[in-house]
This record gives sequence, C-alpha cells and structure tokens, in this order.
Amino acid sequence: MIEEARLERSDGGLVPVSDGWFVLNAADAPWWRSDEFGASCYFEREPFPQLGVRLKVLWPGQPNGMYHAEQAQEDFLVLSGECVLLIEGEERTLRRWDFVHCPPGTEHIFVGAGGGPCVILMVGARFPEEVLRYPVSDLARRHGASVEEETADPDVAYARFSEGENGPMPDGVLPW
Repeated sequence: MIEEARLERSDGGLVPVSDGWFVLNAADAPWWRSDEFGASCYFEREPFPQLGVRLKVLWPGQPNGMYHAEQAQEDFLVLSGECVLLIEGEERTLRRWDFVHCPPGTEHIFVGAGGGPCVILMVGARFPEEVLRYPVSDLARRHGASVEEETADPDVAYARFSEGENGPMPDGVLPW
C-alpha cells in the first residue's frame, strides 16, 4: 500500500517532503514569478524523477523562457487565454484547449498573447542529467526569447535576466 506523502510549508507554499501520493491545490503550492517570464506553479520541491509538472501563466508579450530544445518529450495544454507558440522556426497562435506535443529535440517557446493572462499546463519527461540546447533564432529574437549565441548552459542563456522570486500564488495570477 502506498502511503500519503507529508506536505510541509516551504518557499511560499506546501511541498511534499516524503514519498507517496498527495493532493495539492495550485493556490497552496509554491509559485515563482518574474517580470520577464510570467509565473510558474511547481507541484514538487524537486522535479519528480520521471515527470515534471507545472502551471505557467504568461501575460501578453511574455515568453515562458528562452527558445530551447530538450532531450526529453514535453507536452503542453492551453487551459485559458491565448499565446503564440514558436516551434521549429514557425509561429502558431494557440487558444484554450490547444494541445502541443514536442518530441525530444524540438525547438520551442511560448509567448503570451491576447488581452489577458494565458495559463498553460506543462508536462515533461525527466532524465537524471538534463540536456538543453538554446539555439539562436531570429523568430524568437523578435519576441525577446532568443540567446545571442547558441549555448547548452542555462546560466549563460538567462544571465541577462533577473532571477525572479519564490512565494505564494500571486494575486490575480489565475483568471478563474
């Protein structure tokens, strides 16, 4: 029988501190917020060993990060609002209930669009040694989401941005 995980308050929200199943409301989980990259809800202290899950909230014009590719599969579901998907050099407008599948190695990033926040459920496979690639992209540059020189180092890719801050769910972050 699998036991229920113990949840403790840390970094602005509840996090599992033991193995097992758990139920956690997004309003009670820790959030990270950045003026450049929106807000993220993390349902775990460290990424789960096999699967990472987060909610991402983007306001119009905000990318969720730098244009990149990972060695792991990722999938995304737009829960509300509108965003622009930059993927493999193409641009697609996404709306509520649009689903995006990215096989390993797919270059991509999301940029908030429309008249309000966009909420995206982000799910990705995990590997013990995560490998990322941040390619230079003229398309992503037009949206403020491209590195100047290709790199595999996240610290280099994000060096010019603030670190953001951890805390409880920001007021008004979820539109419903």
